Amino acid sequence: MPDKVHCCHILVKTQTEATNVKARLDKGEKFGAVAQQVSLCPSGKKGGDLGTFTRGKMVKEFEKAAFELEKGQTSVPVKTQFGYHIIKRIE
Repeated sequence: MPDKVHCCHILVKTQTEATNVKARLDKGEKFGAVAQQVSLCPSGKKGGDLGTFTRGKMVKEFEKAAFELEKGQTSVPVKTQFGYHIIKRIE
């Protein structure tokens, strides 16, 4: 398992919103553009880019999903105390 990953994410409030975002991405919309439009996280302004982070830096559910993704892969909606995330692993 890698020690660090580079990810982007989109944060929304509800599972329905997350499912809709995932469907948009699956249809080919650009991750960064969707993040700028709908993400509740300040990182949305940067296309959802969270940069590179190591284990122990993110909440447990988010970290588990991020580290399980393959490079270029996008997650299903991941629930945390902040809402629902769609995570894309860059590196």
